[in-house]
Amino acid sequence: MPEERGELRLDIWLWAARFFKTRGLARAAIEAGRVELDGARCKPSRAVRVGDRMQVNRGHERLELDVLALAWRRGPASEAQWLYRETEASREAAEVLREQRRLSGAALDHPAHRPDKQARRQLRKIKDLR
Repeated sequence: MPEERGELRLDIWLWAARFFKTRGLARAAIEAGRVELDGARCKPSRAVRVGDRMQVNRGHERLELDVLALAWRRGPASEAQWLYRETEASREAAEVLREQRRLSGAALDHPAHRPDKQARRQLRKIKDLR
């Protein structure tokens, strides 16, 4: 699976490594500034080499990765995991964020059951008054 050449387009690598479902989504994320290569914003055509470090922001996730291999084709997830290694600092930050989100959701008072027809009508009336 690894590519013999020394470099590959960034959007293709992100797609092959399964960070984005399509190359178009990878390209849009790069152009929006959610992907940095070696600490700088870049274009989708920027060459990725083994040993580069990149940051990928997807929603609440902020991943910091080291590029270990290159691949032209998008293979199974088990093969895509061999293309990169997440840094230890990134893993720790993700775990802290995951725990914060879990604890913040625990503080919410969730209803015991779904509202019945009468309760839904009352909620609609309240919303319509605003």
